[in-house]
Amino acid sequence: MFSLILMLAVPIRAAEPSPVKITLDTAAPGAAINENFAGLSFETQMLLPSKDGKYYFSPNNKPLIALFHQLGISSLRIGGNTADRPTVPIPGPTDIDQLFAFAKAADVKVIYTLRLREGSLDNAATIARYVWQKHRSLLECFAIGNEPNVFAKEYPVYREEWQKYLDAIVAASNAPGAKLCGPSATPGKTAWARDFAGDFGRSGRIAFISQHDYPGGAGNRATNVVAARDQMLSPAWLAGYRKFYNAFVPAAKTNGLGYRIEEANNFFNGGAKDVSDTFAAALWALDYLHWWAAHDALGINFHTGDQVAAGERMNPCRYASFLSSESGYHVQPIGYAIKAFTLGSRGRTLPVVIESKPELNLTAYAVLAADRSLWVTIINKEHGQAAHDADAALVVDKSYSNGTMFLLAGPDRDVAAKSGVTLGGVEIKDDASWEGKAQSLPLPTAGEFKFALPPATAAIIQLIHQ
Repeated sequence: MFSLILMLAVPIRAAEPSPVKITLDTAAPGAAINENFAGLSFETQMLLPSKDGKYYFSPNNKPLIALFHQLGISSLRIGGNTADRPTVPIPGPTDIDQLFAFAKAADVKVIYTLRLREGSLDNAATIARYVWQKHRSLLECFAIGNEPNVFAKEYPVYREEWQKYLDAIVAASNAPGAKLCGPSATPGKTAWARDFAGDFGRSGRIAFISQHDYPGGAGNRATNVVAARDQMLSPAWLAGYRKFYNAFVPAAKTNGLGYRIEEANNFFNGGAKDVSDTFAAALWALDYLHWWAAHDALGINFHTGDQVAAGERMNPCRYASFLSSESGYHVQPIGYAIKAFTLGSRGRTLPVVIESKPELNLTAYAVLAADRSLWVTIINKEHGQAAHDADAALVVDKSYSNGTMFLLAGPDRDVAAKSGVTLGGVEIKDDASWEGKAQSLPLPTAGEFKFALPPATAAIIQLIHQ
């Protein structure tokens, strides 16, 4: 058993610490993680002014701008069910100008969804022309419709309609450089993404293949909350990501395209109460972000807001990254995961080998930064009374001789906790300030950094190259 070098204050547990060896291969870096990887997705309805005439997305919303910067958000997707809801007004020029003024202040690129369901070719073309002419530097791409399989039903019907919109937008906008993305289908319709890549991938008009993902299914069906939290942290979900990946990503790559999951979260319809809003969701989201980054995704946009659409309704947002508060925005567990990810994801992915007996419910990811420093994220998803501490040995080459570690933790290592989440020992305040501190790692022995990582805790480690 590896010796326990760094001890953290945790309750006494019946389970013995379990050794785990994590080996990094710095000689075989992979692709660079997209600088716009970390994103959020909001309902189109959020572009409209409130009853008092105020805009959520506005250059005057300084607390929201500050929070985007603090979390490291670099992609803003506007869509959701309200993009295609006939009873919701289509945003006009003033609404759009406010959005893009916010985007400029927040340093984000925008994915903008045009209405398809009961929409108008002329209207879509007019909006596209306006956005392109005034805000092209902040536009990542246009999406045509949100989850079109819900109302188009058959892919050939959608393909024909999409082509009409594409032709109208190109003709009216005089925008030869404008890019589009699609098909933005529901998780169960990855065949649409596969076929879309084949039909339009070589057209020169597609920025990336877009796909939605909610691994847990409908939030209102997660009635056993303990089981749902267990599932969210289980290796079975990782196997599900692989199956999901295989269903459409190879087709995108074959046609020369990248892909982005531009609407995602753990359970759809606003998430699952006492599941999506707990610390389990933070551990899940951090793992989810790194898994897809390691598999060449261009990014993840977590759907969020104070409320989100569920069919024709608006539901409370259980899976929110943050919620409005009197003093700004209160960061929820998933928001902490985004911050933890952006701390340790600037660079190229590295191969990681994990060895443990018995096998721990633990994942690890590594990133090689431009300055040769190493960022390693280790997530101990063990939880409950039988959970094991990870008695970890991190193996790297001897050019790394010191390091520091931020811990992402909940109170009492409780994955059911909804508050008290910390990163670097402190919370992110509602005014978006954060003063987290990293703790020093013990000096390595023979190229191994040794430390204990408690259950239901993630470590974001930086190793300095000498």
